[in-house]
Amino acid sequence: MLLSNLETVPGHEIVRQLDVVYGSTVRSKHAGRDFLAGLKNIVGGELMAYTELLEESRQEAMDRMVAKAQTLGANAIVGIRFSTSNIAPGASELFVYGTAVMVTAR
Repeated sequence: MLLSNLETVPGHEIVRQLDVVYGSTVRSKHAGRDFLAGLKNIVGGELMAYTELLEESRQEAMDRMVAKAQTLGANAIVGIRFSTSNIAPGASELFVYGTAVMVTAR
């Protein structure tokens, strides 16, 4: 599956637009990680536990989006965008969407 945040896939031509596809995940913070992150805020620096959580969330949402595109017969997704939102105290959603297309190499 070719993935692009552009409206095209470089070196390819879009021959068919299929549908908008998306993937999402809602994650909550771990109390232990939250406590350690609070301590890290005092001295500064990267909050590695949250970086890892965000990376896992991003990958899970992308995997779900790709699976939906595959069911449509797509071989590429263009115009990929990410969005985040707070769902509840301590829980956030990571949402990714794009357009499933069929492309051919030029």
